[in-house]
Amino acid sequence: MSTHEPDRAAEDGSGAGSSAPRSLAEALRARDDASLGALLRARPDLLNPVPGDLTQLATRAGTRASVIRALEHLDRFTLQTAQALAVAPDPTTYDTLLALLAGDEGSDEGADARTVFTALPHAVAALREQALLWGPDGQLRLVRTARELLAPAPQRPSPTGLGPTVAETTAGMSPGRLQEIVTAAGLPSTHDPVSAVASLTALFTDRSRMSALLDEAPADAVEVLSRLVWGPPFGQVTAEPAAHLRWLLDRGLLLPTAPGTVVLPREAALHLRGGRAHRALEPVPPAVAPAAAHRAAVVNATAAGQAYTALATVEELLKDWDEGGPAVLRAGGLSMRDLKRTAAALDTTEPLAAFWVELAYAAGLIASDGEADEQYAATPAYDTWLELPAAERWARLVAVWLPATRTAGLVAGRDGAAAVSSAGRTLSALGPHLDRSAAPEVRRRVLALLAGLPEGASPDPETLLARLRWERPLRTAATSSDDAGDPEDLRARIARWTLTEAELLGVTGRGALSEHGRALLDDGAQTPPAEAAAVALLAPLLPEPLNHVLLQADLTAVAPGPLERPLAEALSVLADVESKGGATVYRFTPGSVRRALDAGRTASDLHDFLTTHSRTPVPQPLAYLIDDVARKHGHLRIGAASAYVRCDDDVLLGEILADKRSAALRLRRLAPTVLAAQADPSALLEGLRQMGFAPAAETPEGDVLITRAHARRTPPRSAPEPVPEGPPVPDGTLLTAAVRAIRAGDLASTTPRKHAPGEQSGALPRTSAADTLATMQAAVLTGEAVWIGYVNAEGSASQRVIAPIRVEGGFVTAYDHTADEVRTYPLHRVTGVAELEGEA
Repeated sequence: MSTHEPDRAAEDGSGAGSSAPRSLAEALRARDDASLGALLRARPDLLNPVPGDLTQLATRAGTRASVIRALEHLDRFTLQTAQALAVAPDPTTYDTLLALLAGDEGSDEGADARTVFTALPHAVAALREQALLWGPDGQLRLVRTARELLAPAPQRPSPTGLGPTVAETTAGMSPGRLQEIVTAAGLPSTHDPVSAVASLTALFTDRSRMSALLDEAPADAVEVLSRLVWGPPFGQVTAEPAAHLRWLLDRGLLLPTAPGTVVLPREAALHLRGGRAHRALEPVPPAVAPAAAHRAAVVNATAAGQAYTALATVEELLKDWDEGGPAVLRAGGLSMRDLKRTAAALDTTEPLAAFWVELAYAAGLIASDGEADEQYAATPAYDTWLELPAAERWARLVAVWLPATRTAGLVAGRDGAAAVSSAGRTLSALGPHLDRSAAPEVRRRVLALLAGLPEGASPDPETLLARLRWERPLRTAATSSDDAGDPEDLRARIARWTLTEAELLGVTGRGALSEHGRALLDDGAQTPPAEAAAVALLAPLLPEPLNHVLLQADLTAVAPGPLERPLAEALSVLADVESKGGATVYRFTPGSVRRALDAGRTASDLHDFLTTHSRTPVPQPLAYLIDDVARKHGHLRIGAASAYVRCDDDVLLGEILADKRSAALRLRRLAPTVLAAQADPSALLEGLRQMGFAPAAETPEGDVLITRAHARRTPPRSAPEPVPEGPPVPDGTLLTAAVRAIRAGDLASTTPRKHAPGEQSGALPRTSAADTLATMQAAVLTGEAVWIGYVNAEGSASQRVIAPIRVEGGFVTAYDHTADEVRTYPLHRVTGVAELEGEA
């Protein structure tokens, strides 16, 4: 098997002709600015705060928290490469690593060697870029913290299923026992424990000698080894082990790690595995398979229909909460009862209702009103949103859905997963503990994978999830203890919810990515140009609002499509929605007509309204219904006495008093045309309506009280901010400035300098004011750089390398290599100055 491309060593600046770096800091120092910028972009946590020099950067890159975060962002093959490095000698060679991954030549098991050969350079380059691996190809070194996390230890196997080495396992073993093992294995006897361990290790790593030893093993012993070879490598033995176990123990093929516990040494396991560190190697990402293919026009039309339905659903939700929505729980969020009521109002399921509520909340369309009896209500932003064209309203919703970290799927245990907070409470819609910082990345990645399929193709969900698991095999840091015990990894669950939510929003149609959905991803981020492109593609596909309905003789009206907003609002007062779909059916009832009369409309107004907006003649039954309700409307008058009923027809009042159903209202006659009640006016009004009468409320002045829906709004409130997964990725400007600052700080800390007699190496220089002034003036004349100690106005001490340009008036003006700019420093704040051995 050949090794790899000969120019690979030159890529990291550490070929055979160059001296190998002795530390990660030296390896980073050999990188160019572009490579350092790539490291800081891949691991933005290293920038908080900006390291003072490359030694600080290397130290921070090796901390446990930072290494864990970096490992969690590796794909499966790169992670498997790191795991193989963790069980390889330190340092190791590229060829040894390749052998651990590909296995012995000629082996029929494991991944194809050529595939591994092709993929390994990219994995090694990724580990180098993220500063998890350093050194030339002949001396590859995994960062110590990563090795500690991935390497096996006594009582703990590695992720590869391998146990500790012979040397690690026998560290506490007595020399006599080691001698017994060496003798039983047929090795030359030695009284030196180090030599005994070395000879045993050499035996286990010699393929021919090891094969000869195993040929002598009892069949039961070989069966034991086969059960331990792929891990876990630990087993239990009794004080008096069976003969086949004794054979393995005597020859060191099983070594004790604790009383009653034995382990298969790593070297022996690798021989049994054919030299492979992994049982199943995945050097190539699994492909996302298409499940079905559709014509692009069908996909776009279906997605556009879903987009319009999404707008209608959000509008219906906000209309339902227009006069004030449900109360806010003391712990925050909606109660399950209110969520069920909202789901019934939207004619959907509770999980989907939770999604729509969370979407409106993320868009800033609803919020709590902040009152003493706190309720949810629409925000002023809702009125602004309603005035936008339909395609722009859709783009606003998708724009907040993509980066949102609030995960509606967690509400009330959707998909049977655990849905309780760390405090043990059930997670509620609009409540706390719903943020999952992994959600935006997963959503975008799912849509990007859909975009990679042929146009009009919908994905096979299982292959899509397999691809996501390959790209991020480790459980993400965003997965909190709140999700402990979930039957499925959080990223996989978010991916499933993304497929459902994208279809609900009209980003996809029939499971395939639409053209307007694809436009949102073209810029790689949600930007105004991407939104404008999506709006331009979606707008022609949305139906135009209609200004007419079709009246039918069965007291219904059919809206064959979406209605213009004024028409829809007026019709929703005059009639009740009976069914929804491609066409909406409204039904006229005595109650709905009375509702329109209560809102101030007259019978003639209603007749004119229907005549104007109906493409069919107004049916006679509907005209009769309006006239009949209007004739009775207001015949009875309700006011506040506590409450009273007045009517010019004293016979009608007598009929009310005689009706047993009026007993609860506790009515009595004050005058032939007036009844008094001990109920409040609203209860009296409702009670008489339930008895079949059509009373009208009146004002204290005796006029008919016109009631209209009162739109309640919260104070202006901003939408919730997404909770990021770690520090944000720095932009180009910040990266350039950070790399420059780190380089300058490294120059200040590594440039050789002259020390005064008795001065400790590395200490800030200390000189008198006269010596400081003289050295600065001399540096101006020679143009050389100097090293200074400086204390700023806040009292913070620092060291800098500067090239003095001018000294006057108690100030020195110099080019500061640390800041990469010209600065002026007060001389009285300079604690000392030292000349450099070489020019900076």
